[in-house]
Amino acid sequence: MDERALAPVVSPEFVGVGESSAATAAKEVALTRAGALRLDAIDLLRGLVIVLMVLDHVRDYVHAPAFLFSATDLTQTTPLLFMTRWVTHLCAPTFVFLAGVSIFMQRANGKAPAALSRFLLTRGLWLIVLEFTLIGFGFNWGPPLAFGQVIWAIGASMVLMSLVVRLPAMTVLALGAAIVVGHQFVASAIDATQLGPWTQAWFLTMQPGPTLFLRGFIPYPAIPWFGVMCLGYGLGFIFRQESEQRRRNVLLLALSFLAAFVVLRAINGYGDPAPWSVQSSAVMTVLSFINVSKYPPSLMYVLVTLGVSMLLFLALDKLTGRLQKVLLAFGRTSLFTYVLHIYLAHSVALLIGVLGGLSASYYFDFLARFAGAPTGQGYELPVVYATWLAVLLMLYPLSSWFARVKRERRDWWLSYL
Repeated sequence: MDERALAPVVSPEFVGVGESSAATAAKEVALTRAGALRLDAIDLLRGLVIVLMVLDHVRDYVHAPAFLFSATDLTQTTPLLFMTRWVTHLCAPTFVFLAGVSIFMQRANGKAPAALSRFLLTRGLWLIVLEFTLIGFGFNWGPPLAFGQVIWAIGASMVLMSLVVRLPAMTVLALGAAIVVGHQFVASAIDATQLGPWTQAWFLTMQPGPTLFLRGFIPYPAIPWFGVMCLGYGLGFIFRQESEQRRRNVLLLALSFLAAFVVLRAINGYGDPAPWSVQSSAVMTVLSFINVSKYPPSLMYVLVTLGVSMLLFLALDKLTGRLQKVLLAFGRTSLFTYVLHIYLAHSVALLIGVLGGLSASYYFDFLARFAGAPTGQGYELPVVYATWLAVLLMLYPLSSWFARVKRERRDWWLSYL
């Protein structure tokens, strides 16, 4: 890697979930806390995946079959329902990858390694606390729930990144690639039931499983997601390059990921625990081909989702107008918007459920819903989409307000929100 990629110069960049920006004069130009220009396309990409994440969680609350069967179960789903769920697969890997890019940018813009390591440790711990308190309650509104999702994964990965951030970027990239490629092999070779007192640590770090310290579940084990963050850190230098060179290299990265996915998936060997198969129609066969495993993220899952996300980055780089403004508001306040959307989506779902004559108790114990929804509880996809748009309309003015706060103030605590 060119050593100039680590030179502390003012260059286009982005900051991770919650990093604040400085005020400018009359023109609204977002800066990082270090004074470097933010790269709008990355804020836009993060904003887009926030929009998709809202769709996913609204579907959880509103869709009648949401907890009766998996939306990607080819024996029960429809193409529309499958794709409604599949596009939201882009969210977690994009967030985690971009968080790794952010960490690289902070180092490259001159943040001292010791200070960066402290920040990653404290911010990671803060995210973990948020996940198991404010966020967990927002999902549940009932008995205490330890639900380790994407914020837990980002927080735990930041804690781990605080230990390796002093290493050369290419070393971290190699570590990430080794984890993403080799995780399935290691995880499949170990039986969690034989680990005794280490069982909980295994579920927290390597494979999904129940929590033994509260009532709950860990669908996002930390180590495979840490691998994705390492990829973002190791490839972060690409996002500091001059515009045309950056676009060429991002396109090359996207096509490389997608080509690797197609070739390896076609072989139907290593890379995903669920092989694809020929289905009753060409459409369903394609869906089987892209039906990759998220819990934990398989090699195939990482390749296809990050490949698509990098193509979206290139498309968003040219976006202008009202949609750009909306996505920037979400993308520059992603942690704030993430937490807020849980409470808004839950509240709106409860409201329309009660108005529709549904049982209110259904909305006050999220984990119990995995046992199955009562007959007739919930609505079909058109209502899901309408509710999704309503929640986004409510989120936008709040996210836009907070984006202005972060643009105009430099308080240290804003980097934690």
